[in-house]
Amino acid sequence: MTIEHVRAVTPGRDLGVCCIRMEAGRIVAIGSDVRPHAGDEILDGTGLTAMPGFVDIHSHGRSGADFCDATDDAFATIGRDKLRDGVTGFLATGLTRPEAELAELCRCAERYKAKGEGATCLGVHLEGPFFNREMAGAQNPAYLMDPDADFVLRLDAVSKVVKVSLAPELPGAEACIRALAARGIVSSGGHSSADYACFQRARAAGMTHLTHFCNAMVPIHHLRPSMVVGGLLADDVFVEIITDGVHLSDPMIALIARMKGPDRVMLVTDAMCAAGCPDGIYSLGGLRVRVADGCARLADVPYDPASVVSNVAGSVALFPDCFRRFVRVTGWPLHEAVKAASFNPCVSLGLADRGELVEGKIADVVLLDGDLAPRATIVRGRIAWRA
Repeated sequence: MTIEHVRAVTPGRDLGVCCIRMEAGRIVAIGSDVRPHAGDEILDGTGLTAMPGFVDIHSHGRSGADFCDATDDAFATIGRDKLRDGVTGFLATGLTRPEAELAELCRCAERYKAKGEGATCLGVHLEGPFFNREMAGAQNPAYLMDPDADFVLRLDAVSKVVKVSLAPELPGAEACIRALAARGIVSSGGHSSADYACFQRARAAGMTHLTHFCNAMVPIHHLRPSMVVGGLLADDVFVEIITDGVHLSDPMIALIARMKGPDRVMLVTDAMCAAGCPDGIYSLGGLRVRVADGCARLADVPYDPASVVSNVAGSVALFPDCFRRFVRVTGWPLHEAVKAASFNPCVSLGLADRGELVEGKIADVVLLDGDLAPRATIVRGRIAWRA
């Protein structure tokens, strides 16, 4: 297939109006002098911008389905409807649940991958159960436990666990981080009361990420530095941010972007099952959630504005909305902003074959209109969704 007359934006470069030719699932040529071959399917990209497909490495669900439903239908629904958001790759993110339920989630992930439909499942992200009880937020406290690498590796044997979120101050956390790093599994600090010194020890052990940065973490204090301060200062640590207007204020988004720069910020939705659905009562990890006016909160926990951990229960954000806000708030040009939406998540997870519009890379592409709304999503060189 060849996309003609499209503005192409890849991390670090705006290529202007050109053609993108794809074959056998990969980009084989891109540039203003590229022409389609006889027999190519032609897609007219006039007025549109092509970018590498969005990659959401922290997302629980969409359209009424949750990965923790651990059903084939739930995975199919999420994978199908993420295409509407321009998302070509995702991590199936679990919650703090019993091991048997997480194992079933992993089995569903393997069956979903085998079908080869929808957005690509790039692996499993375990958000829990290794969290600080006082910082658990919308994670079910009934199933919290101390970090245990063997727990992770048993699930990894079922389906590839790419990333584990954990609280680095818990007993055994540093040993767990080292053991996971030895197996190529990313550790990400989250739902944590860790101070700066604890963060530095975890970083030295191999922790390279911070989960939904600033949320469910001790905030900045001028005399008592926390993991948030560590994350802002550490040039080698990636931070996830949820730019839905609920989890971070616009000035905080701007501060994080300025401190971390274009190469260490990653956009995530942390979307729960109500994303793309009307307001109402939903479930997250067995906890009741009330969704109203674009915000998901625990239905049975009162909102306390003075609390370090609020009753916010994930988001109902869609990826294009997060990307649009990020571009507006930071003022970054698209060739820098797209790093946070596509390239950086891939780099952070060691996925070297995607996240760029470059010859030889997997042909995952999103076509956006002037309002940065997806108009078509291409997965491995095939149109998977079109407005």
